[in-house]
Amino acid sequence: MHKLYKLSDALCPDGVSIKKLEDLAHFSTDRIHWTKLSADNYIGVDNLLPNKSGKTSSNFIPTSGSYTKYMIGDVLIGNIRPYLKKIWLSTEIGGASGDVLVLQVNSKQELSPAFLYYILSSNKFFQFNMQHSKGAKMPRGDRKKIMQYLLPVPPLPIQNEIVRILDTFTELTAELTAELTAELTARKKQYEYYRETLFLSNQGLQNIKIRLGDIGPVSMCKRIMKEETSSTGEIPFFKIGTFGNTPDAFISEETYKKYKAKYSFPKKGDVLLSAAGTIGRAVIYEGQPSYYQDSNIVWIDNDEEQVLNRYLYYFYQLKPWKESKGGTISRLYNEDIRRTIIIVPPKKRQEQIIAILDRFDALCNDLISGLPAEIEARKKQYEYYRDKLLTFKELKQ
Repeated sequence: MHKLYKLSDALCPDGVSIKKLEDLAHFSTDRIHWTKLSADNYIGVDNLLPNKSGKTSSNFIPTSGSYTKYMIGDVLIGNIRPYLKKIWLSTEIGGASGDVLVLQVNSKQELSPAFLYYILSSNKFFQFNMQHSKGAKMPRGDRKKIMQYLLPVPPLPIQNEIVRILDTFTELTAELTAELTAELTARKKQYEYYRETLFLSNQGLQNIKIRLGDIGPVSMCKRIMKEETSSTGEIPFFKIGTFGNTPDAFISEETYKKYKAKYSFPKKGDVLLSAAGTIGRAVIYEGQPSYYQDSNIVWIDNDEEQVLNRYLYYFYQLKPWKESKGGTISRLYNEDIRRTIIIVPPKKRQEQIIAILDRFDALCNDLISGLPAEIEARKKQYEYYRDKLLTFKELKQ
């Protein structure tokens, strides 16, 4: 930073020129034939990643025609839904769809492509682009308006120093994110290892092997018809798509009380299990007023005479279900659950396993909740310093 201040004092003590984008860059008009494109160098809006995260390989590969050609150092911007903030500084030669803007600097002696990329990566630019976009359902950036965007143009040595600082900060932020993610992955694997070891280590103890069907019957709630639900209401109704998350349907308290009294309903502590969608997702019912989709969300009516519910909850996480011939199961039928074998140690041992896994579970949850917050804090710190570095006093004419 000291070097940057010295350069600024020496090269632009009174400020820098502010110019329109059209005076510094242009949209590419060159074309590239489809035969020169692949999943790696074809860029459409679908494989530009949101929130300035670069690009990924394309699921679509052109088989005819020609496309907008981009070169190394060009800035590519997704022109559909500007609020998604899709932008990438090219590191190769390739082709882009018509929904991707390809910006090329007029003179690299005046404007560094990387400096332009950092300028256009700012929230200020995307707000400007969104403000002047056209269309309501699927807004598109206005090419003419984009070219009217004003940006500072400090001397090239200052641009290069700013790029160096931001590249370093970007790299450090990426390394930190990777380290935090790796830490979380390692802790999850460690947790899974200990969980499996704890269950397998029951071999040789005073345990028994029984079928889940021997613990209690597989139960489910009464079927709720669509006309009995609403988008707002008193009692949340969990379907397979919202199980374990936020409900998007509700039933009346009258319906809830009637069905709860007349038909099967989970007891507090029972382990609810998804039988469709994400197979085997387990949620412990805490006793709160709520209702669950029949057949897709089930539970074993367990009196805990032999198996503690929390032990059962952790057992479900092993995904012990028999797989179909294809190697996966698309649905968990009641019979699949009933015939699944569980090793049942004495209750004291179950309690020990639960205590150990509860501690690991809490640790993993702390990491899971803390990781996004830490990454977000680093991103905000990065954006703060980036905006500070890219803010200049305008040179008085």
